Amino acid sequence: MTITPQASGNGPRVTYGGVVYPAEEIARGAAYELFSAEEAPGFEWAPGSGAALPWRRFVHATEVTVVPPVAEPGDEAESPLLVPLHRERGWAYVQRLSQQPAAAGDPTLAAVRASAVVRRGTRMVKVLSARQLAGYVRGWLPHGFCHREHDVAHLRTPSATAVLRTDGADGPDGADVTYALRWRAADPADYDVPVGGAHRGLTALAPRDRLGGAVLGTGFVPSSAQLVPEFVTRDFADLPMPANATLLAYPADGVEVVLYSYQAEQRGWLRMAGPQWRHLLAAVPGLSPDQEYVPTGEAPRSTRLVDWRGVPCLVLREESGWLRLRLRRPGPDAVAETGAQCQERGVYETWAPASEITDDRVVDLPYAL
Repeated sequence: MTITPQASGNGPRVTYGGVVYPAEEIARGAAYELFSAEEAPGFEWAPGSGAALPWRRFVHATEVTVVPPVAEPGDEAESPLLVPLHRERGWAYVQRLSQQPAAAGDPTLAAVRASAVVRRGTRMVKVLSARQLAGYVRGWLPHGFCHREHDVAHLRTPSATAVLRTDGADGPDGADVTYALRWRAADPADYDVPVGGAHRGLTALAPRDRLGGAVLGTGFVPSSAQLVPEFVTRDFADLPMPANATLLAYPADGVEVVLYSYQAEQRGWLRMAGPQWRHLLAAVPGLSPDQEYVPTGEAPRSTRLVDWRGVPCLVLREESGWLRLRLRRPGPDAVAETGAQCQERGVYETWAPASEITDDRVVDLPYAL
């Protein structure tokens, strides 16, 4: 179990908005929790954080002007998001630009997006609904849209993480808690930036054919206030679940609770949360809070690619002469031709008769370790 530490005299002191606050690092310095003895703009009343400093606020590291070194020994710091600014084009201008599909090729926006780099070992995060959490405990693998933890570490409450959800819901599932999957990237080649080319079809899908926010084609999350780069697994394929991946919960007070940790030897999830946190699983359908781990299937060692009705797909499983397919290049024509249904933002799946499949091939994707 992991929770956000309370303010202490040994923690860093950071300058935010011209005021120095005691703080605690979050996600190895990607964000900070600030504490104040008095009410301040943007701070929330949280007496549980400490009687002397009952006001607190979460901010990204880029919003703090003076910080101590943030990288832990042996843990390489992530590359920050670099935004070229000047008097006429400030942060607000770049943020607005990121929300305009027509600006996908803008040089300034492209430079900002290129600064968000995934390397081997980068911590990736996917915000989940209760239904999705249940799916991952039962064997789902990382796929679809996701983000670098470094870019979203300041978004920790259910209301704040709503912008990152992929299931089409705007808020928590009947309880004031949100969930997330966190894992380390094994290879940068596993991730694509959803900009132009193969992802152009996603930007053209009608609202009735999608879940979650629209894909803008700029490489950034649709948001009125945030500038968050987004990634998608290459071809929307499943990735192997890395050892020590974690399933997390974030209650309304913003603490981080580790619910489960993935144990590669057992191919299952070891329960980490103590009894005081198991109520956070009440909204998860069909999951017992007392369950130690749920064995999952073998990690994929290869990817099976096929075409159906001229649409490139990958095979998820086969049952009685039928194949469960996921579209590799979703778009209006591909969705209409296959009748694929949107499972989450950007992820479209359908069933097809195995006898109608063409161009069936297996691609091995080994990691150079």
